[in-house]
Amino acid sequence: MTDAEAFIRANTTIARDPFVPEIALHLATEITPIWQATEAWLERANIAPPFWAFAWPGGKFFARHVLDHPGMVRGKHVLDFAAGCGIAAVAAAMAGARADAAEIDPMADAAIALNARLNGVAVNVPGDVVGTDAGWDVIMAGDVCYEAPMTRHILPWLRGLARRGATVLVADPGRAYLPKDGMVALATCAIATTRELEDSTERVVTLYRLEA
Repeated sequence: MTDAEAFIRANTTIARDPFVPEIALHLATEITPIWQATEAWLERANIAPPFWAFAWPGGKFFARHVLDHPGMVRGKHVLDFAAGCGIAAVAAAMAGARADAAEIDPMADAAIALNARLNGVAVNVPGDVVGTDAGWDVIMAGDVCYEAPMTRHILPWLRGLARRGATVLVADPGRAYLPKDGMVALATCAIATTRELEDSTERVVTLYRLEA
């Protein structure tokens, strides 16, 4: 077991979100203890905040949607971009996809690997993929427009993937920097959240297809 995996196991519990009970995940039960533990780890290992320790609304929407509509990913090469805990990638693998889960945080990579093993599926963790193209058929980007620099960094790349024929999907819970143009709304769903992470107890997530 790596140091990262040991840290994750020590600071999370195995839980199932009621919205996607089919998937077990290593999750933090409270935000403050895991954040404090990660800050202590940060001083030694340069680790980012523990966004990987929670199932965020966009990822949960994708996981539920994929499990309910497995035909959208079965037999396809799927990328869960900015994957966090990897819930969407795990769901895609469970539905029969060849699943990649991309994160730039090595702790997130370790958490995704643990969560994939926990659910008995294979998920590839390729690291930073922005600017690359591994021939993905479907790209799932959950809750990625929370900062202007992030949106500016990824949007041209995602549009390029859409231009060459990939299906690029964005699940957004009302973040401020969602682009206005070239977004086709496909579905919406209300998802319960916690005030520890959000400013309300519910977020309405909209699934968009990004056009070239």
